[in-house]
Amino acid sequence: MSIFLSTLNQMGFLCVLIVIGYILRKLKAVPDNTASALSKLENKVLVPALVLGTFMEGFTVSSFSTAWQYILGGAVVVGISIPVAIIVSRICSRDAYIRNLFTYGLSFSNFGFVGNAVVMALFPAVFTDYLIFVIPLWFMIYVWGVPILLIPKDEKKSGILGRLKAFVNPMFIAMLIGMIFGICGVTKYLPDFAVSSVKTLGDCMSPIAMLLTGMTVAEIDLKKALSNFSVYAVTAVRLLIIPLITIGALCLIDVPYPLAICIICSVSMPLGLNTIVIPKAYDLDSTVASGMALISHLLSIGTIPLVFMIFELLVK
Repeated sequence: MSIFLSTLNQMGFLCVLIVIGYILRKLKAVPDNTASALSKLENKVLVPALVLGTFMEGFTVSSFSTAWQYILGGAVVVGISIPVAIIVSRICSRDAYIRNLFTYGLSFSNFGFVGNAVVMALFPAVFTDYLIFVIPLWFMIYVWGVPILLIPKDEKKSGILGRLKAFVNPMFIAMLIGMIFGICGVTKYLPDFAVSSVKTLGDCMSPIAMLLTGMTVAEIDLKKALSNFSVYAVTAVRLLIIPLITIGALCLIDVPYPLAICIICSVSMPLGLNTIVIPKAYDLDSTVASGMALISHLLSIGTIPLVFMIFELLVK
C-alpha cells in the first residue's frame, strides 16, 4: 500500500502542475507561443541537462558492464509492443491515419516527460538505468514511429540515413558526454558552479514538462476529444491491459528487480504528446490524438498507482 500512496501523491503533484498549465493557457495568461517555447526549452536545455547530470553522477564502470541488460530489455519491450499495437489499432479503427495514431500511442507511452518524472521521484536509484533502458524506444521513435506513422508521406525523409540524423540532438549528445565524464571520473574535477548549474536545470525538467502538457491539453476541443469511444479502448489497453500482462510476464521470468522497475515504468505511462504536436505541425487533424492524450493523462493519475501497487505485491 505504501507504493500506491507514494505513487498517488506523485501523480497528484504532477496533475496540479498540468492543471496550472491548462488554466494559464485557457485564461490566455501566457502568450500563444508559450507551449512552443517551452517545448524547445525542454528539448534543447532541460532534458539534456537532466541526462547529462544523471550520467555524470551515476554512470560508472559497473553501470557500463550491465548496460547491455537494460538495452536488451528495452529492445524486447519495443519488439513486443509494436506488433501488439498494430493488431489492436487495426481492430479499433478502419481509418489509416487514425490507425497510425493508435499504433504510435500503443507502441510508445509518455516514457519521457512523465516517465522521467515518476522514476526520478519514486525510484531515483535506477534513473540512470532507466535512461539506458529507453534508448531502443527512442531509436524506434526516430527511425519508425515519427517518420513512418506521424509524418505525411510527401514530407518523409528519404532513406535510413536521413532518419538517423535525428539522433544528432542535444539529448543524445548530452548522454554521450555524461557517459564519458561519468566513467572517466571527470565530474569530481569540475567546478561546483558547473555541476550545480547542470543539476538545477535538470531539476526544472519535470515541472516545466507538466506545465507544457497542461498548455497542450488546453488547445483541445474537449467535446470532440471525449466523443470518440475507440480512444477509450486504446487508452484502456495502454494504461491497464499492457501493464498487467507485463506484470504477469515478469512473475514468470527471472528479471533483476531494477530492470523490472524500468520495464513496468515504461509500459504504464499515458499516451505521448507526439501524436498531437507532430501532426499539428503538418496541419493534420489532431482531434483523436488530443482525446488520447487528455483521457490517458487524466486516467493515469489512478492507473499508475494501481499498476505499481500490483507490481510491488507480485514481483518484488
